[in-house]
Amino acid sequence: MKTSMKQLMLAAMAGTLAITATACGGSNSGSSTGTSPAASASAGPKPALKALQIWQTADYNNYPVAKLLEEKTGYKVQYDMLPQDKPEDKLNLLISSAEPYDSITTLGNSDFKALYSDYAKRGALVDLGPLIDKYGPNIKAMISPATLDAVKVDGKIYAIPTKSISFSGVSLMIRQDWLDKLGLKTPTTTEELTNVLKQFKEKDPGGNGDKNIPFAINGSAPIVDNLIGAFGMPNSWNDAGGKLVPRALDAGFKDYLTYMNDLFKQGLLDKEFAVNKDATMKEKFTSGKAGVIPLHWADVPTIMDALVKNAPSAKIVYVPTLKGPGGKLGLSAADGFDRLTFIPKASKHPEEAIKWMNAKLDKDLFKLMAIGEENKHYTFKDGAYTPILPIFNDERNFANNFLTGVDEKNYPTYWQARVRKDMRLYDAWANLNVQQAASTRIIDPLGLSPNMAEYSKNNASLNTLVNDQAVKYIVGADPISGLETFQTKYKSSGGDASVKEVNEWYTTKKK
Repeated sequence: MKTSMKQLMLAAMAGTLAITATACGGSNSGSSTGTSPAASASAGPKPALKALQIWQTADYNNYPVAKLLEEKTGYKVQYDMLPQDKPEDKLNLLISSAEPYDSITTLGNSDFKALYSDYAKRGALVDLGPLIDKYGPNIKAMISPATLDAVKVDGKIYAIPTKSISFSGVSLMIRQDWLDKLGLKTPTTTEELTNVLKQFKEKDPGGNGDKNIPFAINGSAPIVDNLIGAFGMPNSWNDAGGKLVPRALDAGFKDYLTYMNDLFKQGLLDKEFAVNKDATMKEKFTSGKAGVIPLHWADVPTIMDALVKNAPSAKIVYVPTLKGPGGKLGLSAADGFDRLTFIPKASKHPEEAIKWMNAKLDKDLFKLMAIGEENKHYTFKDGAYTPILPIFNDERNFANNFLTGVDEKNYPTYWQARVRKDMRLYDAWANLNVQQAASTRIIDPLGLSPNMAEYSKNNASLNTLVNDQAVKYIVGADPISGLETFQTKYKSSGGDASVKEVNEWYTTKKK
């Protein structure tokens, strides 16, 4: 989203807030009505609510979960969707024009965290603290204080956060049949990986001749998961001596670049990697030309299906979390918000909206909403939830888009039903998140951070700057000896301001 659009929308919004606040008056205050929530609920028919949701391919209003929630909560909800393209711009227009939505659910990424924070600071959102205290016992029971604290703006809660499932997503996938053919063991260190790649190059187990590619990566992602962890930087920002340091300024960044440059010079890294798109990289693997690529576990079934069409005897396996020259290792483990749900000041029914969200977090209803009925949508055996297909896909595939907060204790277990739709999918997820030691998964320290203005403003452009320069270093277009000059540029391009702001927050978090 361009800054100019954001400024324009916020300026327009400022002119409507006073009118909106006056029009909605006491209904947004959360003040006592003199009756208990139970009495209010039984005093008369519940009002229809209007909800704005993220984009999905299915119609929310006709989806089975919508009908279930109406039956169980008593609230009829009209669901609208943000567009798939440029949802931020549409959201700004709706907020500025005071559309009377009773709830708005967005993604929880940094762009939407920034918008949410701006809206809250400018008075466009309802302070949910008093409403949660009065009408939200399930919200307080199911969502941890740490999660609620992380969503605060100026000390107040303006959104119900839906916490992400924390897992490692990407690692290096290798052709097991190539290893077997050459009598090689799966590498466990960066040195062993280099030796395996040399064997792949020299002995060409795939029979590709001059098209043989030991290791392929995506040119827009030169910072490779698993390998970057072997140099002590599994996440974009990592704790170094009690402070968070971005990779570009980390002491290990030069060592990582040197290692990757060495692979390139030896012909072990795809000579065309700089121009590879993600799809190009995957095609080189599925066509049988490449021996190793970074791969998300969610892509494994699709990749495997495509690969065996070209190489019927192919087998693939994740490389273990690799140890680097200094003994470091680690896979990034995501953390943070999957969704944010807030109530705009234009809402006509803020109290009822909170009651509705609270009802959805009733322990039994939440489970029914998330994964359905036992022996209809799933089976439960030995502590594991397994989906029954195709009904699980038909009636619960989009259930996650109806969540406004999760049962943080139980949802990570319920959620695993989704990865058991295909046991190849589950096995790939479990390889990274169950079979490997918990110590290999390093939680992103910024995952549950609040919106930070300097970091938010600079992060995307700094990441692009780092990725573009990393490609130049790896292919040898620029000498790695010039890294300090690049770091000076990084600092002056917003890096210093971001480091200062991030560590001011990090210091308070550790107390």
